[in-house]
Order: sequence, then C-alpha cells, then structure tokens
Amino acid sequence: MARIDPLEETEFSEELKKQFSFIEETMGFVPNSLKTMARIPGLVSAFTHLSSVILGNSILPSELRGMISLMASTGAECRYCQAHTSATAANAGVTDEKLSAIWNFESSEHFNDSERAALRFAFHSGQVPNAVTDSDTETLQKYFTDQEITSIISICSLFGYLNRWNDTVATKLEDHPKSFASDILGPQGWEPTKHS
Repeated sequence: MARIDPLEETEFSEELKKQFSFIEETMGFVPNSLKTMARIPGLVSAFTHLSSVILGNSILPSELRGMISLMASTGAECRYCQAHTSATAANAGVTDEKLSAIWNFESSEHFNDSERAALRFAFHSGQVPNAVTDSDTETLQKYFTDQEITSIISICSLFGYLNRWNDTVATKLEDHPKSFASDILGPQGWEPTKHS
C-alpha cells in the first residue's frame, strides 16, 4: 500500500490534465509516481522536462538507454522502477530474451563488451553507497566518449531520484509494467514486493 496516495483525477489542474494526457498517449497509462509528484505544483512539469532531455536524446541508442535504466534500478533494488524500465526497454527494441538474461549480463552471450561496461557501471551507480570504481570508469572509457559517459551518468542519476522516490512512497505498480515484469523478470526472482 502506497504511503502517500496519488492525486485523484478530480484533483488534477487543467495543466496536469494536459500533461497526463500526453503521458498516457506515450506510455498507455499515467504512472502513479507522477500522480503522487503532482501534489507539489510544478514538479511533474519539471520532472517530465528533465526526463525528456535525459531519455529523449540520441546520444546513446534507445535500447542501451533502456537497459542502463533497468540496471541502475536493479542496483538500487527498486522493484517499481525495474518493472517500468524493463517494459520501456522492450518498447525500445530490447528482446524479451535479452531482458530475461540481463541479470547475467556479465557472462551472457546476449551482451557485448561495451554493453557489459555500461550495465556494470549503471548497476554499481544504483547501489548505496555508490559502488562505481575507477576501474568501472576506465572500462567505460574504452567504448564510450565523454558525452556518451555523461549521458550514462545522467540516466543513472535520473533513476536514482525515481528509485528513492518510489521505494520511499511504496508506489503501487500499474497493471501493464507489473504484468510485463512478472512475465519477463519474474523467472529470475523479480517480485513486486511493497509495490503490489
């Protein structure tokens, strides 16, 4: 059960209704995390703008952005964000087979060395305390430019905010990401835990 209830539709301002309408067109639903953020005027607008800058550019391939998001959330152990990011990664073109193997990215044949470097960095960045090492960064520099590494860090940092938010609030998972994660990540041990 969520520790803070999301706003009800009857409480949405006209501006929020417009923003949520666009988000629903894009995602197919409005995340409960955003409905809870809506309790602070301007936060949804600021957050969605930041998200669109970080996730909506072409610095990295969309598939890699999705997998980095998932691994940062895996490092933080946020089940809500793992569900959302796995579904988003699938929408970006990551196959179900690859998503199912992502827990074993270090040894799975589905991942190349540059993906392993990015996923390792993302996983370590999600941990508290932050577990990124100089070696992680040096390995990343073999495959990515400074701009690409900055993009990776920005994705990990964005999900750091979301991981902290959703685990603190115990945000209730919506049906689509919950069902997707149960099917794809469930066999590897994923459960919605407090986000049911």
